[in-house]
Amino acid sequence: MTTPKIAQKAPYPVDVEAGKSYFWCACGQSANQPFCDGSHKDTGISPQKYTAEESKKVFFCGCKASDNKPLCDGSHSKL
Repeated sequence: MTTPKIAQKAPYPVDVEAGKSYFWCACGQSANQPFCDGSHKDTGISPQKYTAEESKKVFFCGCKASDNKPLCDGSHSKL
């Protein structure tokens, strides 16, 4: 698998905490979207680490097509 599965055609709003690291699911197979649950094994796609610089709401990409991974850039509107 080299093309990720679209988890949903909308971003995932998440309240993140400053200094905390999150592992965004890049393959689209995690049952714990938008975060990795290890489902990427044998896909050739690895999760992406995101460390929050400040506590705030961010929008993680759900379609896996963003050019600003792991955050949404609106790419889902073109799918």
